[in-house]
Amino acid sequence: MTKIFNRVEEKPKRRALRNEMTKAERIIWSRLSRRQIEGARFLRQYSVEHFVLDFYCPELKLAIEIDGATHFTPEAQDYDAMRQTHIEQYGIRFLRFTNDDVYYRLNGVVEKIRATVQALRAGS
Repeated sequence: MTKIFNRVEEKPKRRALRNEMTKAERIIWSRLSRRQIEGARFLRQYSVEHFVLDFYCPELKLAIEIDGATHFTPEAQDYDAMRQTHIEQYGIRFLRFTNDDVYYRLNGVVEKIRATVQALRAGS
């Protein structure tokens, strides 16, 4: 499994990303850490092959991505779509939120995550 998930050679990149989290990522992490949402354990900066997910719940195979302004160019959107399609081949589902969602609609973001966790556990 280490050839796909959290590869050793990706560890420095994951560590750097954890140490340099954006403000929006720090806000979401403050809600995801310590199993605060339905007891689900989320990890920060989890890698799948050479791609790094912002947050990941292994139990549910659920990735949460927080997209800032750099994700809205046509090139970045094409890259994100390719990356997501590739990662989904491993059965991983995605929830995507923008920085603005986190800053201005945090309760809605947390509720969407909560509802998704509940639905995945129920098998929906």
